[in-house]
Amino acid sequence: MHKPLAGIRILDLSRILAGPWCSQHLADLGAEVIKVEHPGRGDDTRGWGPPYLNEVHEAAYYLSANRGKRSIGIDIAHPEGQALIRELVSSCDVLLENFKVGGLKRYGLDYESLKQIKPDLIYCSITGFGQNGPYANRAGYDFLLQGMGGMMEITGKPDDEPGGGPMKVGVAVVDLFTGMYAATSILSALLGRNRTGEGTWIDVALMDVQVGVLANQGLNYLTSGKSPSRLGNSHPNIVPYQAFATEDGHIILAVGNDSQFQRFCEVAGVPLLASDDRFATNRSRVQNRQLLVPQIERLLRAKPSKFWLEVLEQEGVPCGPINNIEQVFADPQVQHRGMRLQMEHPEVGEMSLVSNPVRFNDKHLNADAPPPKLGEHTQDVLSRLFPDREDYIESLRSKGVIK
Repeated sequence: MHKPLAGIRILDLSRILAGPWCSQHLADLGAEVIKVEHPGRGDDTRGWGPPYLNEVHEAAYYLSANRGKRSIGIDIAHPEGQALIRELVSSCDVLLENFKVGGLKRYGLDYESLKQIKPDLIYCSITGFGQNGPYANRAGYDFLLQGMGGMMEITGKPDDEPGGGPMKVGVAVVDLFTGMYAATSILSALLGRNRTGEGTWIDVALMDVQVGVLANQGLNYLTSGKSPSRLGNSHPNIVPYQAFATEDGHIILAVGNDSQFQRFCEVAGVPLLASDDRFATNRSRVQNRQLLVPQIERLLRAKPSKFWLEVLEQEGVPCGPINNIEQVFADPQVQHRGMRLQMEHPEVGEMSLVSNPVRFNDKHLNADAPPPKLGEHTQDVLSRLFPDREDYIESLRSKGVIK
């Protein structure tokens, strides 16, 4: 399969999650991603475990975001390491980094310096708070930004319920969204370069992204002037659209329109509920949430989850189970769609990864290589990009500049 980004080369100085998530997606799309890591410790997430893949401590966290890349170990704090990065830039299309604001300027690796070497360079900077503003020099981590950017104020049970209070999302959603915003921005900048021949400096901030993905909740505030509050598993704009307890567990009921609510009421044996003026429309159901939800709770508690899932699905009423992660990967739809990806690891043999969810012409876009070991490709990349300079490469290795 011809990959759409074949021939694009990305120099990836990022680490942790937002940047690597971006570059993994680009690697899956066919770009050559050269992952630059500190030659001694590598990407911090290599040690973020357990669990680990093997005794050399490749943590599952690291493995989740680095498929298909080529790792080279370079000490960019060393002047010769900085010089090597500048040489690499001249043969790359994109540089991706997530250092603190100004962190690369002292090494001469900032955008203004590198565009003198390669004027059409696409340079993408990911930071916590952006390149300017009162918080620009602060470090930014996903958890902090979920709190500062409003996500935790709308996630979790209400304060007056048992277990109520602010709650972060179970994965680093700000990092993940930031990575995908960065990826689409890089692709757009590459398209723009094809038309104009000009490079671009892309500034992506976790704080900006978190505010951006407040989506309907952000607009709920801007429209009403009232800050949304935590509703647990309920939806601020749709009713009934939440988790409900059944006789033996829980299910999700996701009624998205009035006709679905009518069908739910038929299945539940309360057809008159759908014609009640207090509940006939979504607007009225939202207004009368406190009256309606307890009635639905009593209905669903009377029978087991399997009953409700079967009869509601038959009538086209959106519903579903609440799966644990093991159940997710055992789900027949997930298995049919190939979301568990098997790859060969050079040390442990077959390993499992999560597939890229995008398909082109009914084929998954997954890079051909597993996440690399630290410095696995240093010799290969440098000898290929700098032929006839073996003495130079060996001198860098002897000084500890590269691994």
